[in-house]
Amino acid sequence: MSCKKIDDFLRLLRKSPSGAVFNPWWEVDEQNDVGRNAPAIRRRQLRAYMQKRMAKAKLALIGEAVGYRGGHFSGIPMTSERILLGRSNKVRMKSDDLFSDVEPRRTSKPRKCRDGFSEPTATIVWTALLRLGLKPDQFVLWNAFPWHSFDPHRGMLSNRTPNKSERAAGLTVLKAFLELFSCDQVVALGKIAAAQLEELYVNAHCVRHPASGGAKLFRQQIAKIVNKLA
Repeated sequence: MSCKKIDDFLRLLRKSPSGAVFNPWWEVDEQNDVGRNAPAIRRRQLRAYMQKRMAKAKLALIGEAVGYRGGHFSGIPMTSERILLGRSNKVRMKSDDLFSDVEPRRTSKPRKCRDGFSEPTATIVWTALLRLGLKPDQFVLWNAFPWHSFDPHRGMLSNRTPNKSERAAGLTVLKAFLELFSCDQVVALGKIAAAQLEELYVNAHCVRHPASGGAKLFRQQIAKIVNKLA
């Protein structure tokens, strides 16, 4: 039953807004992807990631939107290719900690970034949660706007804040995600994620986004929440 629910969720992700929005699981990044099969790789990795955390995750951490250094190429929110491939110097995990059923693969062209893209927010979030004693399958990461909103003037390798209508389009997916993962604690990473969860009447903690000098406060705030779980 859980596999069917995840497949239904993946089909729901197909309905991304038009405009400067990239859908990692259903679209090809013509300039930066390794090939036409890149979306299928990302779908397979997201499915395996979610499957491993079903009925196990205690904490759901909801960010703002997919970043080009993270889920755009890994297929997994707040998770860079370097974390995915075990090439991060700061996030140390065994090969099957992220998921067990498929071989992790990068989808960006190697000439774009030799060791795969690295995302600062992803590194800070993963490092903090693992150091607090959570196992990788005890938390699940997602974004209030589940797709990648980019700057049309700068191209795919850029990020921008999703606008109001785009955020509204993401609410259906966010609601479906929270129905899949009924965690003990839901945490909003920053004000935009908090506002989206409030729209759905979800009682969530709000912590500082680690970007722009917020890493220290994020670590302090998330530690208090994780300690309550223990």
